[in-house]
Amino acid sequence: MKRHTIDPRPGWQQTVEEQGLIYPLTRYPDDSLRPYWDESAYYEFTLPEVEALEDVVEELHSMCLAAAAHIVERGRFAELGITDPRLIDLISESWRRRAEQPSLYGRFDLRYDGTGPARMLEYNADTPTSLVEAASPQWFWMEERFPGADQWNSLHERLVAAWKKQAHLLPPGPVHFAHSDTDELGEDLMTVAYLRETAEQAGLDTHMLSVERIGWDGLTGRFVDEKLRFIRSCFKLYPWEWLTTDEFGPHVMGTLDNGGSTGSTCWIEPVWKMLLSNKALLAILWELYPGHPNLLAAYLDGPRELAITQGYVSKPLLGREGAGVALHEPGSAPVLRTDEPCCYQALAPLPDFDGNRVVLGAWVVENEAAGLGIRESAGPVTDEYARFLPHVIL
Repeated sequence: MKRHTIDPRPGWQQTVEEQGLIYPLTRYPDDSLRPYWDESAYYEFTLPEVEALEDVVEELHSMCLAAAAHIVERGRFAELGITDPRLIDLISESWRRRAEQPSLYGRFDLRYDGTGPARMLEYNADTPTSLVEAASPQWFWMEERFPGADQWNSLHERLVAAWKKQAHLLPPGPVHFAHSDTDELGEDLMTVAYLRETAEQAGLDTHMLSVERIGWDGLTGRFVDEKLRFIRSCFKLYPWEWLTTDEFGPHVMGTLDNGGSTGSTCWIEPVWKMLLSNKALLAILWELYPGHPNLLAAYLDGPRELAITQGYVSKPLLGREGAGVALHEPGSAPVLRTDEPCCYQALAPLPDFDGNRVVLGAWVVENEAAGLGIRESAGPVTDEYARFLPHVIL
């Protein structure tokens, strides 16, 4: 794994916008605009490196599924902050019927510098973003700058194939694709629009709308779109913890399709994915697989020995873009968070390449490793100001 600098292509901003990346720039607190898509550098990998990372990702995914089964079988929902009995029953039933429910993709965030084992930082298996830039612009960048090279990137083909394979699990009618109007950057809109495109390429009928425009027909007890059509299936880039606690949360839980019943709605991703996108999963994985080379020590009751040995990171159980994450160096007094439930994970500083802190986003489509996206930050936490850099296999 190496980082190289390179001159950006003339007109790169217009190029990547035409390829689906609608926000190639990020606005910083000082009101300046700086590249989010950053092709002034790129990362180089060898084929054996990528093949080893693929194996790691698929093993981690299998371990996460085993941890989800453990949570359901042992009833450990309270450790994830899930206490509503009705929701617990729905998640449990969804898990048991997971073979009957469409489930598309997820993204592992990994610490890796090319010299040691990749370590799992977290798994976003419910509402992962940075998909478009990983699937499309970086592929076309490689074809233009390094013709004949390769890339860890079969995302587009695998997503289309996944829709085709799971089409029989979908109820009749269009698949609705929903994002939130509160998305100011356009990241969610861009991701949902791209996934809709892959579904259409798989031959599915689709319709796009915002979550805020989903209606409730009290007469029939069904969700409807703005044309008053029943929403029988819906891909939503909207976290389950929001969906089940919003004003219409009781209707969501009351019409959840856990077995193809009439009048229900099939939501994608399914509700059992709540088990994988919760940071408590990190502690349960460490309990089930202590000392695993691709895991970091993690606990729910406090940092334990980490406060002395190697430092730790406190992470809210639910959160995006590094929000609420706090780093603690070794030897500091243990700090137990009281503002919200947290997971305490061993501190593993992100690799530093020429002053840039890098994290690998490794994609899973269905149950297989499918691609890589790389984000860089100036600071130790990957936040909303991170930059996306392309990669090649040479």
